[in-house]
Amino acid sequence: MVAIIPAREGSKGLPGKNVKLLCGKPLISYTIEAALNADEINRVIVTTDSMEIADLAKKMGADVPFIRPQYLAEDNSSAIDVYLHSAKYVMDCYGCSMKSFVVLLPTAPLRDKEDIDKAIKIWKEKKAITLVSVMEAETPASWYYRMKEDGSIKNAGFDIDNAMDNRQGNARYYIPNGAIYILNYDLLKTKRTYYTETTIGYIMPRKKSVDIDNIDDFKYVEYLMKQNTLEN
Repeated sequence: MVAIIPAREGSKGLPGKNVKLLCGKPLISYTIEAALNADEINRVIVTTDSMEIADLAKKMGADVPFIRPQYLAEDNSSAIDVYLHSAKYVMDCYGCSMKSFVVLLPTAPLRDKEDIDKAIKIWKEKKAITLVSVMEAETPASWYYRMKEDGSIKNAGFDIDNAMDNRQGNARYYIPNGAIYILNYDLLKTKRTYYTETTIGYIMPRKKSVDIDNIDDFKYVEYLMKQNTLEN
């Protein structure tokens, strides 16, 4: 299966984050390594508008068959359009079919090759159309409240029947963590969505689910990596 790694140059939350050194290595290198080492992945494609990122990816062994056009590298560019552009280019360039493909965001460096392989195997076993990696929500949905202008609060209406239950009595809820997506090209092109009625979730622990958006996220991942090194 083909893995697509989207990594644009710009970032408002943390400028230059994809090549920012994390425990001595560029952030994107963790995702490229995981994809290259995964048994279920046979080609790794990096889509980027940056020559620096492109050169780094090539040196690591990933394919960079094109430089992403600028209209797909803006702050408001659609991720779906980026994935469709990449998949179509790969199909046209290599003459291969890509009914389904994996997307791995470089901002989730704690996801490893085992996670990628497990997710793909689950997707295959379930004969699913799409898969999204998730983590268990820390706060039950029934505990969310809205605040009115006068300062009074009202339950937001999510799972309201369990609003007064202890945490143990609430249903479990899951949040996409941005680490692994297995997408269907036709669904993405026609419906422009990752989700169907049968989308499978691959559950990851919270400590492996950090998605780096700002410097605090970056420092937290750095801390987790250093702790893991010390423990090992």
